[in-house]
Amino acid sequence: MATEQSTAAGKSVPSCACRPANGRKAAGVDPEIKEVNLKRLRRIEGQVRGLQRMVEEERYCADIIVQIASTQEALRGVARNLMRNHLKNCATKALLSGKPKDAAAMYDELLALIYTHLR
Repeated sequence: MATEQSTAAGKSVPSCACRPANGRKAAGVDPEIKEVNLKRLRRIEGQVRGLQRMVEEERYCADIIVQIASTQEALRGVARNLMRNHLKNCATKALLSGKPKDAAAMYDELLALIYTHLR
């Protein structure tokens, strides 16, 4: 469940309830969410290539900024889907485990995600 784990940078982070101890793969991935995310990411990849072309072609700055905002919102959509999956699988498992330490680690992980990445 959500126990402490070291990263490559030597920092200790809570281990997610949905991944094995080595931290390499999530065990609780909704296949539908995964497919939706992959499609969105491919579309975002195309948007980024379009942005590169716009910069190369010296397009109007305001137009580029609008496209950047669109790309950022698309990435936020992927993040929301990942958070939904994380809450549905990992967080639920940790919070219902009956282990206060796991639940506390998951709360800390969720708050860190919200404060640093999902603003």
